[in-house]
This record gives sequence, structure tokens and C-alpha cells, in this order.
Amino acid sequence: MAKQAEGPKPLAQNRKASHDYFIEDTYEAGIVLTGTEIKSIRQGKANLQDSFARISNGEAWLVNMHISPFEQGNRFNVDPTRSRKLLLHRSEIMKLLGQTKEKGYSLIPLRLYIKNGYCKVLIGLARGKKNFDKREAIAKRDAERDMQRALRDRQKY
Repeated sequence: MAKQAEGPKPLAQNRKASHDYFIEDTYEAGIVLTGTEIKSIRQGKANLQDSFARISNGEAWLVNMHISPFEQGNRFNVDPTRSRKLLLHRSEIMKLLGQTKEKGYSLIPLRLYIKNGYCKVLIGLARGKKNFDKREAIAKRDAERDMQRALRDRQKY
């Protein structure tokens, strides 16, 4: 049985993140959007694939997130993959800046959701997995699945 994610229902999710990275810590950040962008996000037309967060000049930025143009937006639509500012506390930004300076760490968006009428993004401090780590995780998941299947079959009789 799949685990239920706590919190609001995600409008966009980065499913490959847990496969490609070890998620060390998570932060909830607001995101600066235009009116047509939030309308597209509410319709579920956002994609977190291949996106990442960067800290530059004391500000956090979400880079390469794709939000499809709003159909009725005409001239108010903006570039779908533009960089968007993340709203974090200064202390969180400084902490993340220090942690991402270490080799192998990066900031990856995990989920995009609406909370109390505001669009939020869950950012994860992630360390990249090597190929053998991925194979190990797949083998562990398969073994778990086999055990659950054996227990289920055993309870039938």
C-alpha cells in the first residue's frame, strides 16, 4: 500500500528526485509568480523536471521550472522557463548557501502546491546518488515487494 503524502495535494511533483538524490533536508518556500502563471499552475500545467534552485546575490532562485502559458493570457504571458524568485528567510538562505558550497550538494524542488491560497514549493537539500546507490535502492525495493507478496499469499491459506 502506498504511503499518503502529508500536507496539501501537490500540483506538480518531481518523482525522479528521490531516485537520483539522497534528500537530506527540506524547506518550504514561497515563489514569486505573475497572474497568468498562477492560473496555469492551478490548472496543473507546471513541470518540475530538470529544474533546480540556485542562490545568487543573497537571493534564492528557481531555475528552469516550466509553466505552460495560460490560454487566455495573451500578452500577459511570460517566458515559460524563466527564473523565479523564491521567498525564504535570510537565515535559511545563508544556511543553504553554506551547505550547497559543499561538494555534491544541490537544491532540488520536490513538490509544488497551494497552501492557504499561496503557491509554495518544497525545496530539498540533496546529495547525488551514484549508480551503485541506485541499484541498491532498486534491489531493496524489489526485496520489500517480494516479502509483501509472500506474506499476502501466505495469509490466503
